[in-house]
Amino acid sequence: MTRTSANQSAENPTPGVQKVQVPADREGQRLDNFLATRLKGVPKSLIYRLLRTGQVRVNGGRAKPDQRLVAGDEVRLPPVRTAEREATAAPPTSQTDRVEAAVIHEDRDFLVIDKPSGVASHGGSGVSFGAIELLRAARPRDTLELVHRLDRDTSGVLVFSRRRSALTALQTEIREGRVTKHYLALLEGRLPQARMTVDAPLRKSVLQGGERMVRVDPDGKPSRSHIRQVEQYAAATLAEVALETGRTHQIRVHCAHIGHPLAGDEKYGARDFNRTMREAGLRRLFLHAARFEFALGERAYSFSAPLPAELAGVLDRLS
Repeated sequence: MTRTSANQSAENPTPGVQKVQVPADREGQRLDNFLATRLKGVPKSLIYRLLRTGQVRVNGGRAKPDQRLVAGDEVRLPPVRTAEREATAAPPTSQTDRVEAAVIHEDRDFLVIDKPSGVASHGGSGVSFGAIELLRAARPRDTLELVHRLDRDTSGVLVFSRRRSALTALQTEIREGRVTKHYLALLEGRLPQARMTVDAPLRKSVLQGGERMVRVDPDGKPSRSHIRQVEQYAAATLAEVALETGRTHQIRVHCAHIGHPLAGDEKYGARDFNRTMREAGLRRLFLHAARFEFALGERAYSFSAPLPAELAGVLDRLS
């Protein structure tokens, strides 16, 4: 028995606990992205499990995946078996080809895709490969990082950095509210005004099964959305939504909060309205990230993605 254990240990060596300091150039990086860089080859699903079970700690305390790190923070990295690292299979070519075909811009600093609905921004929580893993597999020589996120069901502009300096610069702009993000959403009913602002704090919680739910709560994080009517239909309104903040499910929850939920929203939406929209051919959440604009120094960037054909077809049938 002792000899067998020794052999198993030799075949699958487990490194000891490591404690690493966050370098200055990682200031402001999300913890999950920092771990993905440090634990090369470890699947995102395992990284999130390590975080969920408290095996990763920052300055001695438990930490969430979206915690922003500060230079000098001490991060505890638990032992990870080599076998666990090597268990990650390469994504299917059909999936990598799909995200490659979705690229709408690339330069030395950024790569931008028109993310299809149904593709997660990153792996984890039952998703083997998100857009970032697929792009890294397709472009192994690139150093790609997610700048921001889109919900899995949301299509549209998704930005990745190709250099660390570009990532930190743009994330600073996002935190300071100097990035313009516009979405197109199909809402139930007629808006009371052509333009309106929803200023309602949001609180995120995780249900027992791991599902994320967000609700309006006075003790939640400040959240503000600006809604503008674009087109009126008999039972719905096409609206452009501009975000001042980027909370999880913000548009979906804010629109449901004012009594105009999104079409195709199975979590926060209205059952009867969703049924009507299905009859019009809608097979997904009607939410599309249409524009993403910012400036770095003297250079201005503007990325846009047209409304997908499957959503444009729904509007044609409503006309």
